[in-house]
Amino acid sequence: MSNNESLEGVTLESTNSPNAITGEHKPGWKAELWDWIKTLVVVFVIMSLLNIFVFNLSMVKGQSMQPTLVERERLFINKIIYTFSAPKQGEVVVLHDPSQDDSRKEFLVKRVIGVPGDVVEVKDHQLYLNGQLQQEEYIDVSIQDQDFLEIKLGEDQYFVMGDNRHLGESKDSRYFGTVASNLIVGRAEFIFWPFNKVRGL
Repeated sequence: MSNNESLEGVTLESTNSPNAITGEHKPGWKAELWDWIKTLVVVFVIMSLLNIFVFNLSMVKGQSMQPTLVERERLFINKIIYTFSAPKQGEVVVLHDPSQDDSRKEFLVKRVIGVPGDVVEVKDHQLYLNGQLQQEEYIDVSIQDQDFLEIKLGEDQYFVMGDNRHLGESKDSRYFGTVASNLIVGRAEFIFWPFNKVRGL
């Protein structure tokens, strides 16, 4: 049988052919470029879906959460957590500004002070929750804004405040009232930038 005869449909090639041993075929640069484009598109779609439904990366603007958060710090926001559980007292959350119309809502970062069923009050510039004086370790000054009488939170009502309790420094539930859960975007889990301030919240 000669070297060039066909054997069960397979042509035996001369070993002088450069690809006879490996059978490899080197793709051209266009094919490689197309593979890279497809990979980048898939990565972009996956990251976009994760950003919409699972997490977000946000930058702190303003001073309403000082001293806990300062301007230009970057936060990792868990957007899926409240699909399975409700916001809890003490958590730092990102929410849509209830005082703005739907077409231009901005994001705010605040701390959950009261949850449905709680009674919130500020008396003698101190925060009371369900009649108990709150020891807030995350603040650096007593509440300098005016006191307010007891507010009983109804179903799906949350009371939020900024950690900055200096006069007029936080736009929160004292200004725009209680917040419904559908306005709460997610929970701020940790600071990821700058690196020397990385920590959980």
